[in-house]
Amino acid sequence: MNVQKLAVIAAVTGLLGGTIAGCSGGGQQNQGGSANTAAPAQEFRINLAAEPPALDSSIATTNPTFTILNAINEGLYRLDKDGKPTPGLAKEMPQISGDGLVYTIALRDGLTWADGTPLKASDFEFAYKRTLDPATKAKYATMMTWIKGGSELNKAKPEEVEAKKAALGIKATGDTTLEITLVKPVAFFTDQLSMPIFFPQKPDFVKAQGDKYGAEATTVIGAGPFKLEKWDHNQQLVMVKNDKYWDAANVKLTKVVVNVVKDSSTGLNLYETNQVDLTELKGDQVTMYKDKPDVAIKNEFVTAYIMFNQNPQYAPFLQNAKVRQALSMAIDKKSMIDIVLGGASVSATGLVPVTMSDGNKGEFRKTAGDTVAAFDAAKAKQLLQEGLQELSLSALPKFKLTADDTDVAKKTVEFIQAQWKQNLGVDIDGEPLPFALRVEKMQNKKDFQALIALWGADYNDPMTFLDMWVSDNASFNYMQYKNKQYDALVASADKEVDAAKRTQMLVDAEKLLMNDMPLAPLYFRTRPYARKTNVQGLILPPMSKEWELKWTYIK
Repeated sequence: MNVQKLAVIAAVTGLLGGTIAGCSGGGQQNQGGSANTAAPAQEFRINLAAEPPALDSSIATTNPTFTILNAINEGLYRLDKDGKPTPGLAKEMPQISGDGLVYTIALRDGLTWADGTPLKASDFEFAYKRTLDPATKAKYATMMTWIKGGSELNKAKPEEVEAKKAALGIKATGDTTLEITLVKPVAFFTDQLSMPIFFPQKPDFVKAQGDKYGAEATTVIGAGPFKLEKWDHNQQLVMVKNDKYWDAANVKLTKVVVNVVKDSSTGLNLYETNQVDLTELKGDQVTMYKDKPDVAIKNEFVTAYIMFNQNPQYAPFLQNAKVRQALSMAIDKKSMIDIVLGGASVSATGLVPVTMSDGNKGEFRKTAGDTVAAFDAAKAKQLLQEGLQELSLSALPKFKLTADDTDVAKKTVEFIQAQWKQNLGVDIDGEPLPFALRVEKMQNKKDFQALIALWGADYNDPMTFLDMWVSDNASFNYMQYKNKQYDALVASADKEVDAAKRTQMLVDAEKLLMNDMPLAPLYFRTRPYARKTNVQGLILPPMSKEWELKWTYIK
């Protein structure tokens, strides 16, 4: 059943009242009173606010994509409820050499893909080499440059690629043994092996699909707890239990239906009429559900911010630091969170979110302090005037603020639009776009003036928020920020082995970035969900994924 039909059923059910809702039961409630002792159906229905782009682990960059990939495939390790790596396709934790550079990993015996064909260590080798191949244009390839020869392969000329692949520090030394050699010790590398970018790929399948790989339910294959049975684009994804999964005996869910629902009112209506079991709460819904037993909170390593394009062809007036500082300072973030997000989330006091490690046994925000100036309309107006004088302008030209077309994103744009008009006299046009189009415009074309985006951590270290903005990071520096001093600080921190010195370098880097203000942090995201109370074992991870379903079941 597609989302439009579900929405119609939900709306009609809501109008007719609780009788129909009670009778329908949504397939999750036992009927007939105490006489019915049948086990509940192990089917889980979820709302997801955005359609995932292609389900190709080499080119994936978005949370919706990571989330689905994590359900239908698996890496060497999988993160548990405490965010700790546990053996996935690997039989045990890695054997690490004394110098921290060589990881020897044994795979489980008898692993297969969802189609029953053998999964081998060479499937990891193929995937990593494909990701690092410049022709793949993988945005996350930078995370694989920790592997010896990774950077050289990723920058290779076409005629050099095969030689660089042969020299890459990943070798399948047998069908069930993988050896990975790093350029330098990376303390959290085992955690990283749980990320989709490090998932295996089936070589003959990938080659057969060509550029259609990962684009449809029939052109993707995994070795995870579930397999993708159906994909109605921008409507619904249906996953079913993968009986070939190595740990299938401990996967309780037999079916997962993921509805792509952008409108939060529609999403809650589906939830309240028992059409779905999990939906994110937005705006006034957060207040409505406060203190209810079916509220679940997802604390995230995610920061929302406005990027100001530093390519002068798009908005030359946004090249001025005082103008950018004024635009940031003119937004009352606390009011925005209360009005738009229903009080969920925390005002950003820097780029790196609260509770994230500083890499030296402390919390980065406590170590760095506040690096973003608080709301101050008068000071913002003064900064704008100073910036306009430096630009020889009497007023700031109108520009576009691009964002997703979800309900919350559109309301966020409207709030900022009103704040800039009220506090600075600045007029802008909002540009809401479907998620995939916004990502395309931001990532591939870098075609925007100002754009609202969110970044979620890939690992629990401030570097995941700070190395994005170095001048030569073409994969993620969408705003095309350039500062040699910033580049030097990040590069030095990347090489520093003294934890305290490294932390200070990262603190200094964030302070410099926030003074230049090529991006204006808005909030550290906390997301409340409405979750049926009979849903057990669901994990809402702080980073990379919307949810983890392996251990979920219906009570």
